[in-house]
Amino acid sequence: MTRLRGLARRPVARREGDRGSGAIVVIFFAVVVLALAAFVVDGGLSIAQRERAADIAEQAARYAAQDLDEGALREGVAPAPINFGNCANRVAEYAESVGMDASDIAAAECSEAAENQVTVRIRLTYRPVFTGIVYDRPLTVWGEATAEAQVG
Repeated sequence: MTRLRGLARRPVARREGDRGSGAIVVIFFAVVVLALAAFVVDGGLSIAQRERAADIAEQAARYAAQDLDEGALREGVAPAPINFGNCANRVAEYAESVGMDASDIAAAECSEAAENQVTVRIRLTYRPVFTGIVYDRPLTVWGEATAEAQVG
C-alpha cells in the first residue's frame, strides 16, 4: 500500500514544474487571433470606404452634370452643354449634403470639366479601428467618376 502511494505522488511532483506552460500557448494564440481580427475588420473598413468614395464621386459627377445650360437646350443644341464653370460648387454642395467632413469637402474637385462631361475626385479620410492603436494617423481613400449629360 505504501508503494502505491509513493507511485501516485510522483506524477504530481512532475506536473508541478509544468504549471503555466499552457497559458503561454493560450496567450500566443489570443494575440494571433486579435491580430487577424484587426486585419479583417480594418481591411473591410478600407474596402467599404473606397466603395463609399467611389459612390459619392459617381453621384457628385451626376449632380454636376445635371447643371445644364438651359438657353442652349431651348435653342436645340445637342448634346446638352454642361455649365462646367459651376462644377466645383455643385460637387461641394453634393458632398455637404451627404455629410462629408469639411476637410474632405475642401479636397473634392472637378478634375476635368468640359461642355460634354465632368470628372469628379472625392477624398474620404477615416481612422482604422484596431490598427489605429499602432498607427494613429487617419487614412485617406479617393474615388473618381465621370458623368456626361445626355438628353433623351
